[in-house]
Amino acid sequence: MPAPLPGAIDCDLHIAVPQTRTLVPFLDEYWADHVRIRGVESQSYQMSSLPPRAPLSVRPDWQASDGALPGSHFGDLKSKVLDQFKLKFAVCNCIHGTQIMLSEDMSLAFCKATNDWLAKEWLDRDPRLRASIVVPAESPELAAEEIERVAIDRRFVQILMLAMGERPLGRRSYWPIYRAAEFHKLPIGIHAGSNYRHPPSSIGWPSYYLEDYVAQAQAFAAQLLSLVTEGVFVKFPELKIVMMESGVTWLPGTIWRADKTWRAVRFEVPWLHQAPGEVIRDHVRFTIQPFDAPSRREQLERLLEQLGSEDILLFSTDYPHWHFDGDDAVPDGLPDALVRKMLFDNPLMTYPRLSHTARDSLE
Repeated sequence: MPAPLPGAIDCDLHIAVPQTRTLVPFLDEYWADHVRIRGVESQSYQMSSLPPRAPLSVRPDWQASDGALPGSHFGDLKSKVLDQFKLKFAVCNCIHGTQIMLSEDMSLAFCKATNDWLAKEWLDRDPRLRASIVVPAESPELAAEEIERVAIDRRFVQILMLAMGERPLGRRSYWPIYRAAEFHKLPIGIHAGSNYRHPPSSIGWPSYYLEDYVAQAQAFAAQLLSLVTEGVFVKFPELKIVMMESGVTWLPGTIWRADKTWRAVRFEVPWLHQAPGEVIRDHVRFTIQPFDAPSRREQLERLLEQLGSEDILLFSTDYPHWHFDGDDAVPDGLPDALVRKMLFDNPLMTYPRLSHTARDSLE
């Protein structure tokens, strides 16, 4: 399907920090001196070992116009995504090594700098841009402090976490983040990625990026089960989770197995009064790129039926990653009513801050 209707909301596009020294002006005096003395500013903290201009990382026609790191050029993002797709809003996710530094204090300092850089260098430049708050997720108390600091800026509409960290995301150690998220009506965006404290595969370290990338879907499934089983949505009933770059075809099988097993061992989790599938459909959303769905229409219809909800999918371009060609950001074969919900209604229901902004613009 060609470019979406004007006014669509892109729920996942990527902003890249061009180089570590870009963030130094946004550090306080202590940390600015600290990173200069240690030479930290000369190091690259990109999250992927895959070459940044490899096909999976960037579409050929989405390469930066000045040869810079893909996703680091505002002019390209404006012309190739915001204007080309006639978007109303776009949620920017900055995946960067600031989130996984072993030093908790340094990680917090760089997360602060990244959020301030996003606000000044990106959000201030186009009213259509929104962003996710970057937090040191493995330090939940510090992450909650950063959420409190940044949440006053309502252009930040989500909190960014990675699919693979040190622990399953349902564990109570992460709950300060979810408490702050629910209080400020901010969804938790879980994006593909890892801090590599543990192997990305459940059977050990792989040899190739192909294995790592495909195994991310298994990590998303594990995190989904953790969040449901540990009772995160019972404790925080207003919380929403957005899984980004996760794919969706694994979801029906995961729901079926979770529901079936829950019926047999539900005494183990007495707080879970709903079947896992019901909880997932109420609280969790999935961006559509990459849309790892079958090409045959009847198979796609079966998949959509198995998902069991028209509320569960969110439109995304995943700029600048290469998951579709040209303007075909919406997969073919989707019902018109579902397409409209993905482009407009579901994002507004998922991100309360977008909904308020949209209403304000109509008054």
